[in-house]
Amino acid sequence: MTRSNLDSDQPAQNGDSRDAWIEELQNRLLHLERLASVGELTSTTTHEFNNLLMTVINYARMGLNNKDDAAREKAFSRILDAANRGAKITSMVLGLARNRSGEMEPTDLIALVEDALVLMERELQKYRILVEKNWKTAPKILASPDQIQRLLLNLLTNARQAIGENGSIKIKIAYEATSKSVVLAIRDSGCGIEKDVLPRIFKPFFTTKNGPDASGKGGTGLGLTACKEIVENHKGRIRVESTVGKGTSFSIKFPALQDMQESLENKSVLKAS
Repeated sequence: MTRSNLDSDQPAQNGDSRDAWIEELQNRLLHLERLASVGELTSTTTHEFNNLLMTVINYARMGLNNKDDAAREKAFSRILDAANRGAKITSMVLGLARNRSGEMEPTDLIALVEDALVLMERELQKYRILVEKNWKTAPKILASPDQIQRLLLNLLTNARQAIGENGSIKIKIAYEATSKSVVLAIRDSGCGIEKDVLPRIFKPFFTTKNGPDASGKGGTGLGLTACKEIVENHKGRIRVESTVGKGTSFSIKFPALQDMQESLENKSVLKAS
């Protein structure tokens, strides 16, 4: 091989190394964000488990000390409810900690939102934030439940922090026939985002926060970057609108699974013909 050939090959080799290095850094960033999400939930889930344990202990004592069958049945029922709630929370937190990014499956977006609200319930109550839900039914999407759960928790946490106290979060899920998409909209009544800041909110490490707040959440500058990455991994689109003093709205469109399947079937028919 001549020297000129070596010289011409070198930039391509450097480019390949650089691309691999960038991809590795991006994967590490996403892993850090995942760990940050789990860490941010630690405080919330610790308090939640403490409340659940107190419920179990108090009703266990009531069941042991009360000989009335109706009272004991009520105590056992409350213990079972608390245990089931604890198991559900544990399952969701462990799911967030796992790296299952490639596992796509038919997913009910409404069920995932309900699960995310279970994790956020105590915190939203603490800051006196009303959640308004607007949905009935929607088609399933092809998704990684763990990734979507992280997306939801990031957006809900940002909304709660933007509000501070005494506000509302409106969540809407609907099927949009024109785009064949399941649309998720999360709107808060918080402080809003300034126009010159808005274009930068999805950039890695960009944040308007000084650090984690009193609840131990926020401030890494990776949350919204991960949100955008997750949406794009699901062939979706994310849009944000905000007005200072009025609030912010995130709108996300995911391809509906039923339409994806129909499209693939139609392509198969065309190829066969």
